[in-house]
Amino acid sequence: MLDGSGLHYGKGFGFLGFYIVVPECRGRGYGLPLWDRALEQFGTRNIGLDGVKDQQDNYRKSGFNLAYSNIRYVWNKRVPAGPTTTPFIVPVDQVRMDTLTSYDRLCFSVPRPDFLEAWTQQPDSVTLVWQENEAIRGYGAIRQCREGWKVGPLFADHPGIAEHLLLALCDGLPDQDSIYLDVPEVNKEAIRLATGLGMHEVFGTARMYNRYSPDIATQRIFGVTSFELG
Repeated sequence: MLDGSGLHYGKGFGFLGFYIVVPECRGRGYGLPLWDRALEQFGTRNIGLDGVKDQQDNYRKSGFNLAYSNIRYVWNKRVPAGPTTTPFIVPVDQVRMDTLTSYDRLCFSVPRPDFLEAWTQQPDSVTLVWQENEAIRGYGAIRQCREGWKVGPLFADHPGIAEHLLLALCDGLPDQDSIYLDVPEVNKEAIRLATGLGMHEVFGTARMYNRYSPDIATQRIFGVTSFELG
């Protein structure tokens, strides 16, 4: 079985994900044709991906270069770490989508209003926004997965906002459920937040681009939206 996805974010950017070949079919030359076909679909777009680190050399052969690494953290056996409510945190349906899109653009390569509309309304998920005087200073989403919950994105102006959002997103979840957070290694404050809350590292990826590394505010990225979708 082979799998792969290519998501177009408008005419200038795209993201590769879900590229996998089941173990029993590897080494037979199946993966490369799938990879080449996927790249063809992007045309001249800049392409991003979060690939496993030991495949970086293969990605470089196709023109991809490392921007930074990501670390996946998991949170088990959680304990209360402070207040999870504040008047600044509101549900996503209480903010204007164009305002949310503008804030999201600080941390993503291109505007993605259609994606955000769908992402924030998916079943078994919650999206919360930190808003002060109608100005967004952070937002986060959490979604149920086959195993536990994944937080992403988690974007914030500073670590305090990120922590409040993270705790609010996790408030009320069963303590036995695992919570996953994918953190850019270049954001040292995000690393400190994750480890300070008792999360531990379980996995890593390499964020790579084939044309250029976009100008995004990695210091605001406390949680990547998705390793598969960008």
